[in-house]
Amino acid sequence: MKNATIVFTKVPKAGVTKTRLTTDRGGILTPEEAKDLYEGCVLDAINACIAADCGDVMICYNQGGDREYLESFLTRVSNRASIKEVFCDAGGSFDECMQYAADYVLKNGNAERLADSLLIVGGDLPSLQPAIIRDAVAKLTRLAKTDAGMAAARFKGEPVGAALIEGACQEGGFSIIGYTYNTPFEFDKVFYNLDGITALDVALGKAREHGIPFGYVEMVPDVDIPVDLAGMIPMVRSIQLAARYDDAVMLPVNTIRVLDEIGLEATSPPSPQR
Repeated sequence: MKNATIVFTKVPKAGVTKTRLTTDRGGILTPEEAKDLYEGCVLDAINACIAADCGDVMICYNQGGDREYLESFLTRVSNRASIKEVFCDAGGSFDECMQYAADYVLKNGNAERLADSLLIVGGDLPSLQPAIIRDAVAKLTRLAKTDAGMAAARFKGEPVGAALIEGACQEGGFSIIGYTYNTPFEFDKVFYNLDGITALDVALGKAREHGIPFGYVEMVPDVDIPVDLAGMIPMVRSIQLAARYDDAVMLPVNTIRVLDEIGLEATSPPSPQR
């Protein structure tokens, strides 16, 4: 089964990306620092996908994003030649943009599809590891061959059945989602629904409704608001130390560089005296 991994991202731009981390929105970073931090996160997420070596790596960026600037900072990834394609979404809601990215690859299951399965990962995932990508693809491959996967398939008689995989992030969201071309899944009302249901719960509901075999992988937190940043810093420092002793751990070198340049450290209120 051929897989594609899409890094779904905005083109980093001061005052546009990660604005909730800035002082203007109650955060601690300048707009330029927030842009630099996000850029480091995106580069590290792409490097993890390249190192996973689980099929084609693609970049889907925001409509209106600066393609020339995107190409300039992509020269800093570990292997630019490993990125199969860079394409722009079609705009609209987050649901619509995600659906466009998926449809671009899977093409409604027709013979011109670019892959049999896809993973979509966020760009703001500095702790993403290649092992997580490999685990997701392995589970998709296994689940799509099960009897349940064949029974839930959109098109019967195909060698690949239905399967859905997710990796959670904070507050009921997900940072990784993947499925096969033969999976009856769409992003409609996943992120924008009128019932106040979390994105992860909506996706789970769709899996239950259609009997889609479901798998999960290790949680990978994203970085949207100051509390996320506070949690990310010690996690990245943990990875930095672990990488000294484990060659399988991939160091998020670009994120670490930005943290060092800005001088960011996480703090916690001292425990009250008893």
